[in-house]
Amino acid sequence: MADRTPLAVVTGASSGIGLELARRLVGDGYDLVVAAADAAIEAAATDLRRDADGTSVDPVRVDLATPEGVEALVEHLGERPVDALLVNAGVAVGGGAFVDTDLDRHLGLVALNVTGAVHLTHRVASRMAARGEGRILVTSSIAAKAPGPYLSTYSASKAFLYAFAQALRVELAERGVTVTALMPGPTDTPIWERADMEDTAIAGMAVADPASVARAGIDAMLAGKDHVVPGLVNKAAVASSNLLPDSAVARTQAPVTKPGSGG
Repeated sequence: MADRTPLAVVTGASSGIGLELARRLVGDGYDLVVAAADAAIEAAATDLRRDADGTSVDPVRVDLATPEGVEALVEHLGERPVDALLVNAGVAVGGGAFVDTDLDRHLGLVALNVTGAVHLTHRVASRMAARGEGRILVTSSIAAKAPGPYLSTYSASKAFLYAFAQALRVELAERGVTVTALMPGPTDTPIWERADMEDTAIAGMAVADPASVARAGIDAMLAGKDHVVPGLVNKAAVASSNLLPDSAVARTQAPVTKPGSGG
């Protein structure tokens, strides 16, 4: 890697934590491929280029909830080695109980947060393992430790991603590839509006700065840590969740995720 500029791939990079992950990496001298499904990825790339010092920022607009979108991103990468893969793209579905909300939205969440993440990680990680080097950061959440009523599929997807990252870490340890799970708490990003959760108490708790979350994630990835929970309050929440039965944790979550709880 010494004779070339390292390459990082960041998904869900048009806003929020993903954009800040990309900003930190371009500041660290990485070439970037940034991907998202929305047109805002072009504006994000323009913004990121202002922080670039001789490195490139290449936006790719793809829907990673589809196999075609994942393969289009992989094809775009070509044969160039990927030094860091940041699997960050994700959505949430709230606004009511599972049975009262649109099934297609939940299936779309699973397609992006779970299936798309597995698909892309397999395609890129297999090349890293063959090369004998690479770093992977998977954006999970403290929701991985707390089943969330009125946020059921999101919390489940984050639990999947956390377990997936921990398992891959063990499998890839002897192949020169590190895997780190980023587990933020409620963060000030557009996810709450998109999930129809603006009237919930948890949305009101979303005061964490996405830039500070991203810094914690990148630092942990570069240090080869297994996971990172940014913020003392979030660390305490995870510790508490680890001590209680899942059924009790789910009951404690309902008052902050239920529609109208923020009013």
